[in-house]
Amino acid sequence: MPTNSYRLVILPGDGIGLEVMAEVRRITEWFRDKRKLPIELSQRRFGLEAWEADRTLMPDETWQEIQRADAVLFGASGLSEASGIPREERRKGSLLRLRKALDVFANLRPIKANPALLDASSLRREIVEGVDLVFVRELTAGVYFGEPRGVETLADGTRVGLNTHRYTSHEIERVARAAFELARTRRNKVHSVEKGNVMEAGLLWREVVQEVHDRLYRDVELHHMLADNCAMQLIRAPKQFDVIVTDNLFGDILSDCGAMITGSLGMLPSASLSARDDSGRRRALFEPIHGSAPDIAGKGIANPLAAIASFGMCLKETLEQPDEADRLDRAIGSVLTAGLRTADIALGKPSVSTRAMGDAVIAALEKA
Repeated sequence: MPTNSYRLVILPGDGIGLEVMAEVRRITEWFRDKRKLPIELSQRRFGLEAWEADRTLMPDETWQEIQRADAVLFGASGLSEASGIPREERRKGSLLRLRKALDVFANLRPIKANPALLDASSLRREIVEGVDLVFVRELTAGVYFGEPRGVETLADGTRVGLNTHRYTSHEIERVARAAFELARTRRNKVHSVEKGNVMEAGLLWREVVQEVHDRLYRDVELHHMLADNCAMQLIRAPKQFDVIVTDNLFGDILSDCGAMITGSLGMLPSASLSARDDSGRRRALFEPIHGSAPDIAGKGIANPLAAIASFGMCLKETLEQPDEADRLDRAIGSVLTAGLRTADIALGKPSVSTRAMGDAVIAALEKA
């Protein structure tokens, strides 16, 4: 490979991650071989597959490959108590730990209504038609990482579960700046979402976002919105939104809510980005927002389009090939326009397999 190639590592992970990432690999190889993009591709074990082979969820060679990579293409994560893996081991090898270690604090989750899938949404056509918004979710702080945490037993035998919702002004400022910068490339509007009416961390969030706006981004339209109102507005009038910046917990919940605008979690990609270092390098993790879906794992019916579109975001954000990202987006669109559907978006009509959907995207790329 040329010395200026981009190192990409695939981590299929758990459940349907193995199936959808097989299609991502084929499409990544198509861009490498047919479009001559400078990609150096590898694949490593992570999660249950790694545990069964190495008795660890994150083998040393996997971590070393991640450290060398310019971007990680991730499939899905999700292990239950039934897996037999101790909770502490699951935590040490978790996706949360990977995000934290890479410091990929800005999680971009685009939600765009595809004209061919308007009837797949649980909302009325006139509500979702034309929706084009992006969540910027803070990904490495907040209640998922705050300390102290755990389950304690009090002297009287009562059990107490404890999690800490914690944010520093620095953590808020950097994700706010990412949101404002993104808005400048779109429709120049940001909604900042929190629960400052009942949460001190939410109040700090609002204050810091406003201060960053007033100091650096007065040209961007800023609105503050409470998280419960945002949930309602996503269902009532989603076209009002351009960029939504919010914390880790609310971003997780609200973006899943927004997924129904597209008709399925199987349609939503994401990119998680770090700040650039002194050399200009930026860590990146690309993954569909769906989980491991153990109920359908191994059946070959999972929708690979979110994972494939996540690679599209890699083309744009890491390889800096926006034209190639558009090429892949058009290929996905043409497949959907032609009527191909996996089970999650088929609405009871005939559906195709995971592999067949991957075949169709590659065929569309060949025609482009």
